Parts: sequence; structure tokens; C-alpha cells
Amino acid sequence: MAFELPALPYDYEALQPYMSKETLEYHHDKHHKAYVDNGNKLATEAGMGDLSVEEVVKQSFGKNAGLFNNAAQHYNHIHFWKWMKKGGGGNKLPGALQKAVDSDLGGYDKFKADFIAAGTTQFGSGWAWVSVKDGKLAISKTPNGENPLVHGASPILGVDVWEHSYYIDYRNARPKYLEAFVDSLINWDHVLELYEKA
Repeated sequence: MAFELPALPYDYEALQPYMSKETLEYHHDKHHKAYVDNGNKLATEAGMGDLSVEEVVKQSFGKNAGLFNNAAQHYNHIHFWKWMKKGGGGNKLPGALQKAVDSDLGGYDKFKADFIAAGTTQFGSGWAWVSVKDGKLAISKTPNGENPLVHGASPILGVDVWEHSYYIDYRNARPKYLEAFVDSLINWDHVLELYEKA
């Protein structure tokens, strides 16, 4: 199963003013495309060209850094684009998700504060996550392309805190970008879909 660059689920202007056309063009068309191209080459070389992206991520973790970095970033970005939508974000969560956020994460306000804190305190490049682990929601952060899949969890929401995801629009104000992501971009329907699968 060769990796393929997915089309964005919206046009390049759709997420403005929270994420600019220029950011999406660079981030999707250049950065994500590079993960796909490099990942395909390295997966083939490692004899993993026929595996799903999830399997490549799990099997290469800790064994083949180059392949892992590209495969994990491809996996992360496939979802990252879907985790955002025009007119997204805010505290109107689908019922089942709201219940889980209340019981596992202490409610929406605490989720928002803890998720933004995870993204803000991730030193250097990385991601902040909400995952299902042992049947409960948990917030975490990971360096570089690492994700909760390799820690026995199923990610249902992630935000990219690599500088290329926000520097054009927010310069060094990472917390501002994270706030805009939570308040105005999260596609709660995609989060719910992944939550139900997990």
C-alpha cells in the first residue's frame, strides 16, 4: 500500500484567518508531500511497501528512524487536515464526546487548558494529542513525528506544533496558534468518528 498525498478536504482559503492559504500550500504541498515521497522510498527499501501506514509506523518505531519519521508524519498529517474545518472549534461537542471529555478530562475548559499547555510545552518540534488509552481519554505530547500509536493508544485529535504549521501566521506565538486551533478550527465530527472507532 503505497503512501499517497491526500487532497485537502477544503480549499486553501477555507481556514483563514486562522490558517492562511500560504501556510496550507507550504505545509500540505511541500512538507506533507516530502513525507509521502521519502516514506514510499524508505518503506520499499525496508520491505514494508505493502503494509498500511499504521503498520509501518508501529514496525519501524525504534528500529528504522528515517522510515519511522516519514511514515509517522504522513499518518499524523492524513488526520491533521481532517481535524480542521471552516467554522470549526468551540465547545459544542457531539454528545458522546462531551461525556468522555467531562468524565476523563475534567470538562471542556480543563481539556482546552491542558491541551494548549501540552502543545506549548512540547520543546522543539512535535505534537499534542488526545487519545484513547485503556478505554479512557488522555492528553499527551510527543517529539517530532512520534504519535500515540507507538504507545498503545489511539489518537483521536492532534495538533502539529512544528514551526512550519504556524510560523507564517503567528511567528513565534505558538500559544496563540493553539488557541485559534481549539476555538476556531477543530472538526469535532472527525474526532467523534475516531473516538467511536477506538
